[in-house]
Amino acid sequence: MPEGHTIHQLARDHRKLLVGRRLAVSSPQGRSAAGAAALTGGRLDDVEAFGKHLFYDWAAGDVLHVHLGLFGRFLLHRGPPPPPVGAIRLRLSAGDDDHPPVTLDLRGPTDCSVGTPDDRDAIVDRLGPDPLRRDADPERFIAAAGRTSRAIGALLLDQSMIAGLGNVYRAEVLFVCGIDPRRAGRDLSEAERRCLWTTAASMLRKGVRERRIVTVDPSELDGPLPREAARGEATYAYHRATCLRCGSPIERFELGNRNCYACPVCQR
Repeated sequence: MPEGHTIHQLARDHRKLLVGRRLAVSSPQGRSAAGAAALTGGRLDDVEAFGKHLFYDWAAGDVLHVHLGLFGRFLLHRGPPPPPVGAIRLRLSAGDDDHPPVTLDLRGPTDCSVGTPDDRDAIVDRLGPDPLRRDADPERFIAAAGRTSRAIGALLLDQSMIAGLGNVYRAEVLFVCGIDPRRAGRDLSEAERRCLWTTAASMLRKGVRERRIVTVDPSELDGPLPREAARGEATYAYHRATCLRCGSPIERFELGNRNCYACPVCQR
């Protein structure tokens, strides 16, 4: 599933491509035909990311909600739109103005629905603060994490606790802060909980800039990191056999219904 940096990248890209333009909206697959009919011909006013959710605001007041989930992805076509191929849930096309024509095809999302601003607010209200948003309140996460006996490694995947983190960032944030994923949230000091927030925010921002997950400090690598680095080459603990820093075997165990990675020496 895409982590928060990818969703914010998409929001930025789609904002540049589509905001201010009138869009032709269709559902070649047919599953979102009613929503597409409500949106087509309207002007897109904004695209916003919150955690792993995308919201597209139309001038008429409609809000398109997209959650990619495990299998969703967007395909970008520049120029005249090609014939739709396969199960395309939603197609957004702009080409009737002075800008170059562009089309976005959405495949396989967990959710693709048209609602109201109230519907959007109801989704956002269920989410924790998003470290990539300027309006995020880190104190919400810091306080909430300190009140529970749940393992901190599970909390970091709980989107109602902190929005946007996935399995890779979970492992890497805990490693950098030197925290064992199995420790209870209430057993962490305030400084440790604050470290988790600031480290998550820093890593996510770097992910947006570089359009990929790179959590290691370049000074800790033997040489330049390849642009198409394999899994484990750009991380400290995630998907590695041995810890990048101390060389100890990485522990792998299930936590929060996902495989968790931790160094038994660096994360006592």
